[in-house]
Amino acid sequence: MKKLAMIALVALCAISFVFASGASESTQNVSTDGSTSMESVIGSLAEAYMAENPNVTVTYNPTGSGSGITAVSEGRCDIGLASRALTDDEKAGGLTETVLALDGIAIIVNNSNPVNDLTLEQIAALYTGEIANWSEVGGADAPVVLIGREAGSGTRDGFESITGTEDLCQYRQELTSTGDVITTVSTNPNAIGYASLSAVSDSVKTLTVNGVAPSEETVLSGEYLVQRPFVMATRSAEPLSEAAQAFFDYALSSEAAPIIAGAGAVPLN
Repeated sequence: MKKLAMIALVALCAISFVFASGASESTQNVSTDGSTSMESVIGSLAEAYMAENPNVTVTYNPTGSGSGITAVSEGRCDIGLASRALTDDEKAGGLTETVLALDGIAIIVNNSNPVNDLTLEQIAALYTGEIANWSEVGGADAPVVLIGREAGSGTRDGFESITGTEDLCQYRQELTSTGDVITTVSTNPNAIGYASLSAVSDSVKTLTVNGVAPSEETVLSGEYLVQRPFVMATRSAEPLSEAAQAFFDYALSSEAAPIIAGAGAVPLN
């Protein structure tokens, strides 16, 4: 009797192991890495996709655009995320660029700041130090505190290229995430910063630029000038895995468009 019970127990364990192994083998992983500005968009897409495909796990590593491009180049992730266009050198180095959506780069100040609108030229003059006091643009008599992103950030690259301030910005602080920029500006009445429109909350004031407020409509029409692409970078010579390709196609589909819009970006589909 004891021998029969022991045989049954061994058989049960063996069956359990087979099922567990099968479940593990059927789970597919898709890894993304890069832009912190794309967190809301990729997070929303991943959540919706995994709800429909419970055997797939989509991961996101918020390291910044430059790091994401390096990660996909080195094969450490399936899809690199960049909140800027790829450079010619990056494309020549074996990467393919696919634009997922457009994003406005919001110019933000503290809620107590009376300034509501700046021209593109004024923004450039502020960040290069040509304008150093808020009173020169209709604000209080107070020094301008310049907040920006770290070197390699897609948001910084987009902002500086649009404003023509590459290598000229006189930053007081260079921060490593969109959230850090927003938090810093929200706590300093003299600060100005820039951040992905999709991430901005009412903890800061978003300025109009040349009289145009950033929105889905003004970004898509091109009326709002401070904007950049959200890019998915893949290795040109190496096809994506079946799971990664399926998620990639889903992200570009009309089904995903309202999810992207709900995350604050402007879908192209």
